[in-house]
Amino acid sequence: MNAKTNIRALSLEQLSSRLTALGEPAFRARQLHEWMWQKGVHDFGQMTNLPVALRQKLSEHFDMQTGRIAREQHSRDGTIKNAVALHDGNVVESVLIPTETRITACVSSQVGCSLDCSFCATARLARVRNLTADEIYDQVTTIRQQAKTHFDRPLTHIVFMGMGEPLLNYPQVMSAIDRITAADGLAMAPWRITLSTAGIPKMIRKLADEQKRIRLAVSLHSAIPEKRTQLMSVNAACPLPELQSALQYWYRQTGSKVTFEYVVWAGVNDTQEDIKALLKFTARIPSKVNLIEYNAIDGGPYQQAGVEAVEAYRNRLLDAGVAVSVRRSRGNDIDAACGQLAGDYQDRQAEPSISNDIMYIPNDRTH
Repeated sequence: MNAKTNIRALSLEQLSSRLTALGEPAFRARQLHEWMWQKGVHDFGQMTNLPVALRQKLSEHFDMQTGRIAREQHSRDGTIKNAVALHDGNVVESVLIPTETRITACVSSQVGCSLDCSFCATARLARVRNLTADEIYDQVTTIRQQAKTHFDRPLTHIVFMGMGEPLLNYPQVMSAIDRITAADGLAMAPWRITLSTAGIPKMIRKLADEQKRIRLAVSLHSAIPEKRTQLMSVNAACPLPELQSALQYWYRQTGSKVTFEYVVWAGVNDTQEDIKALLKFTARIPSKVNLIEYNAIDGGPYQQAGVEAVEAYRNRLLDAGVAVSVRRSRGNDIDAACGQLAGDYQDRQAEPSISNDIMYIPNDRTH
């Protein structure tokens, strides 16, 4: 018996062709497309404007590889963490982060991660597989519904800061973004979407060329080559000069500033030398810097630097005319914090937090 096709992996044109081959009029594809992507219906039987015979035929030839929330945890600050069990039994995690002015969905792009950053819980997991575009899309629609149910507010922003390196799952991530921003999808403005990467220069250039108009964030954490390689081994294959060049290209092509995500760790990158290196790196890239509160991993060697060290970074950056925000983590009581996603909802309570942003904008901006 032939395996059923995942119907949501088909484009509208492919779906129309398949339905025509089954003896159905092509316009049915548009109706089906609307049910799946605009209305978020995952059961053919609920597609009430389709004939019963067609719904039966669809069930015989296609399936929808949908996941389910295996565990939902609520923080005292309103953050919601989801452990999403996928159709094949793998688990990824997503987070709803509420603030007074926005509700953000933090979504995953891979089961596990392709990289091995030393400070990140997800990096302890081998990459099992890439997520499909519909699996990414489902994380967003789930959180959108949670925003409505628990806060009576709309989803306003999406960040690809969950499990995985999104630029190493480029086709599926871009397909998901296209569907999220499409008029016949969620119709979300591209500028409300931020893609966070460890820094893959080739793919940053490709993203710039494709003019998706989304925001770009780079997990930097050190502008000293040897130190960054110790923190993030991707730096050996994608060294800082190549990353800097790609980010300059990004700005030339898009006119959009880069956000650098930067954790300050005690005894790791909390010296004046580290600050000087960051200032030199950002001097040639129109950017802002998010100084992020670190969320420790059980048994890990890294500890958040003291307030004085963070303030030293903030003050030096401000003096240089760089916009700075200091991020306070949310969802700590359910371990829903940056760098802690691990995808094991039975044994862990882990995930990303976006945080309260305290924004400092200098009057005399040079970036």
